[in-house]
Amino acid sequence: MRHFFALAGSAVRTFATGGSPRSRLGPTLSLEHFVQRARALSLYRHILRATRRIADPSTRADTRRYARQEFERNRGVTDLDRIRYLLSTGKTEWESMERYIDGL
Repeated sequence: MRHFFALAGSAVRTFATGGSPRSRLGPTLSLEHFVQRARALSLYRHILRATRRIADPSTRADTRRYARQEFERNRGVTDLDRIRYLLSTGKTEWESMERYIDGL
């Protein structure tokens, strides 16, 4: 019981001083950022799964490396319009690449 009150007291002090509790997960995302993050992860996973169809191991590795570099390069983007644009462009580029892969 004493432990509970000690935790509650520290939480009250944190909020009373205007601070926020520390999170192990990083900064809190808005709902729209959360949704766009889920879309980005979904596209990335889709690309990785689809690269399995590339027969040549070297080409497959290069394609995966390129995809990862592009996602890493844009990791810090926080502007929602820019994120939507990047996802749309990335999806369109990948769809054209898939048509090429399926044609091989």
